[in-house]
Amino acid sequence: THFTDWTIGHVHIAAMGWNGGIVFGMLYWLIPKIFKTKLFSEKLANIHFWVSTLAILLYAIPLYWSAVTQWLMWREYTPEGFLAYPNFLETLTQILPMYSIRIIGGTLFMVGFIIMMFNLFKTMAAGSLENNEPAEAPALVALGARNPAQETIHRWMERRGVRFSVWVFIALAIGGAVEIIPMIFVKSNIPTIDSVKPYTPLELAGRDIYISEGCYTCHSQMVRPFRWETDRYGEYSKIGEFVYDHPFQWGSRRTGPDLARAGVMGGPMYKNAAWHYNHFMDPQKMNEQSIMPHYAWLAKKEIDVDIIPAKIRAMQTLGVPYPEGYDQTAVDDLMKQAQLIVDDLKASNIDIEPTKQMVAMIAYMHKLGKDISPPPALPMEEPADSAVVNNQQDIKEVVLLTSEADLAAAKQIYLSVCAVCHGPEGKGIPPAFPDLTDDEWIHGNSPAQVYHSISEGNIAKGMIPYKNQYSEKQIIQLTSYVLEVLNKK
Repeated sequence: THFTDWTIGHVHIAAMGWNGGIVFGMLYWLIPKIFKTKLFSEKLANIHFWVSTLAILLYAIPLYWSAVTQWLMWREYTPEGFLAYPNFLETLTQILPMYSIRIIGGTLFMVGFIIMMFNLFKTMAAGSLENNEPAEAPALVALGARNPAQETIHRWMERRGVRFSVWVFIALAIGGAVEIIPMIFVKSNIPTIDSVKPYTPLELAGRDIYISEGCYTCHSQMVRPFRWETDRYGEYSKIGEFVYDHPFQWGSRRTGPDLARAGVMGGPMYKNAAWHYNHFMDPQKMNEQSIMPHYAWLAKKEIDVDIIPAKIRAMQTLGVPYPEGYDQTAVDDLMKQAQLIVDDLKASNIDIEPTKQMVAMIAYMHKLGKDISPPPALPMEEPADSAVVNNQQDIKEVVLLTSEADLAAAKQIYLSVCAVCHGPEGKGIPPAFPDLTDDEWIHGNSPAQVYHSISEGNIAKGMIPYKNQYSEKQIIQLTSYVLEVLNKK
């Protein structure tokens, strides 16, 4: 159930039904006692009970339903052995109606609360509050003479409160020490990974922005060792990757996809800097089905560079192995890395200052997961048109599939995956995301070249190879859709 809405539904039953029910019941009993009167309306109290009960059901059951949907869709495979829903949004759109029902449940719960407050207010208005009420208590029960022969060991200990407390403290201290001390002093409990390096100052700033914006409430950072997770996100997470996370960002729910491998170039979750910029500015521009809010202010708000040295010192205190005195040069390193990202964005016709929070967030996204994954080999010099395959033996002869069924299947894949970068009409956002309706980008209508681009990707420009996510037939269908539908509009 982890990362599904089952956990959310479960805890809300406890929060609303248990905590809320106890508080409501206590107030209904206590307020009339304090004000020496009867409850204004038992009928309203009963209405509150049934409204709240219905609210809890409408809140929790849809979350349980969506959890089952998530569990099934995340794990479903096609007969060819590929994920049936490789795009995370395909699973999210199926549970959005459940979220709407949950809103109704939450609203009803608040309506019940308002009914209770009205009932209690009228009760207090009808009663009277005595500020200095004489203290009263029932008479103590006469216990009689103590008989040691009939006294149990528990009664004997409980009568000696101080000694009993001391022994309880000693027992708890021993139990706690047995659990905690090995974790502190035995380094092998957390296997180190030599390639995992501390966050750079810019990445550290981006991580703090990630936390402050609440990104961890929707995105996890923990790929579990299951096939359906590694196929979707990449290599499963290792405990040694998180030694410099204070605190870690594993998360407990996935309203959005896992980001643990967002920085692995060539991995299924990798996106280039221009994509991240456009996505933060307007998520719905990149995918109409996205429910992520806009974060346009990241392009306007400044990184607090003055606090960077203090952050470095704080991390050193927690054991992060930054060099001695690194806090004095950290800002310089931050600016150097930020300028590299700014230059990358400029190549995509995006102008931004290196001190903006957007730059730090992009740096953090590109840090996630990359330390345990060696970067893919890239050509020393990128050809003028990098999608053209120079090695003709890599070209696959392609016969386009132009039936209505094939094009319909291709359209579904295109809108769920490709439209994120190229747009629903294929117009893209050149030069970062090519315009697929322009002959300049699809190389003279060559099916072989387009097929190769989709199959092998273009890691240097952030396009992942889709041969690991779709069958040969599906890639041919996509090729046909690009050439026969998008390019002929």
